[in-house]
Amino acid sequence: MTKQTANKGAHAVTSDVGHWGPRGTAGVSFAAALSFDKVDVKIGGRAVLNKLDLALVPGEILCLLGESGSGKSTILRVAAGIQAISGGEVRVNGALVSSKNKQVSPDQRGVGLMFQDFALFPHLNLLNNVCFGLNKTPRDEAIKRARAALKRVGLQSREKDFPHMLSGGQQQRLALARTFAPRPGILMLDEPFSSLDARLRENVRSQTLAILRETRATTIIVTHDPEEAMVLGDRIALLRDGRVAQIDNVSRIYSNPVDLQIARFFSTLTEIDAVVNDGFAQTPLGKIPTPGRGDHDKVTLAFRPVGALEICAGSQGVPARILTKHEALGFDIFEVQVRDIEAPVTIRSPANHERQPGNDIY
Repeated sequence: MTKQTANKGAHAVTSDVGHWGPRGTAGVSFAAALSFDKVDVKIGGRAVLNKLDLALVPGEILCLLGESGSGKSTILRVAAGIQAISGGEVRVNGALVSSKNKQVSPDQRGVGLMFQDFALFPHLNLLNNVCFGLNKTPRDEAIKRARAALKRVGLQSREKDFPHMLSGGQQQRLALARTFAPRPGILMLDEPFSSLDARLRENVRSQTLAILRETRATTIIVTHDPEEAMVLGDRIALLRDGRVAQIDNVSRIYSNPVDLQIARFFSTLTEIDAVVNDGFAQTPLGKIPTPGRGDHDKVTLAFRPVGALEICAGSQGVPARILTKHEALGFDIFEVQVRDIEAPVTIRSPANHERQPGNDIY
C-alpha cells in the first residue's frame, strides 16, 4: 500500500461520521403504491412466500422483521423484478408487474434496490457507479444528478476514487446514492446498516432516514434489529413462514402483539406459566388479573424489562436478589433471582450506583 493510499484510507475512516451533504437536496420521487396479492415463491422446492398479502401506500416506510428464511429479502427481489413468482400478483400503482405468466423487467418498474453487500462496481469510479442507474438519462443530466447524489451523502470530493478506496461506511453511502439518484418511486433496502459498527450505525441510520423522507419514495427496509425498525418505520410487518403474521404502526405492534412469538421480537421477556383461578393467575410475583380467561385455563404471563416490574424502595414487594448488572446510558439492566422462578427476571431501571450484584431487593 502506498503512503498516498494509506492516507486516503485513514481519511475515510475518520470522516464517516458527520460529513454528509445539506438536507433537503436528495431530489423528490413520484412515490408509488405497491401491493402483493396472494404471492407464492418457491425456491429449490421450498415455499419461501406463501400466499403473501402486503400493501404499501405511496410515501410510507415499511420495515420487515422476521426470522432468517421467513421471506424478507425475497419480497424485495420480487418487487424489484429479479425474482419470479409462481402464483398471485404484484402491482405498482395498480399496474400488474408480476404474475405466474407475466414478468415486467426490473428497469421498467421504477424500483431501486440497495443490496446488503452494496454490489458496487469495483472497476467504476464513484461518479460512474452512481451514473450506472441513470443510463437512460442524457449523459450531461446524468452526471449532474450523480454529483448531486454524491454531494448529499458527503462524497462529492471523492468522485474519481474507486469503491475499494472507501471505508465500509462510505461504501454504504455510495450504494445509497446510487439507489436514490434515479429517483425511483419505490426504494428497497436490504439490511442497509448490518455491516456498520455501533459508532457509525446511529449516524448513518439518521442520515439515511432523512434522505428517505426527502425523496418521499415508498420504501421497504429489511432489518433484523427491532429497535431499528421502530426508529425507521411508519409501519412494521412481522413475517413468519412466508406470510405476514402482523403488520401495524410502531406503537400498536409493540403494545398489542398478536402472540407471544411476536412479543419476543421486541424485547427480552420473563415468562411464567400459570393456571387461572377466579380471574387471576397466582405467580411468585403476586396475583395477576387474567381478563377473558376461564378458571383452570393454562396461561403464559410475559413481563417486559420496563413497564411491568420495578425495584421498590424499602421492603414493599416480592423479595429478590440482584445476580447481574449491565450499565447503559442513563439506566441499568438487572437480572434478579426470585424464589420459585427458575430463570432470572430482567428489569430495566434508572441508573443507581448503589444497586450492585448480591444486593437483596424487592
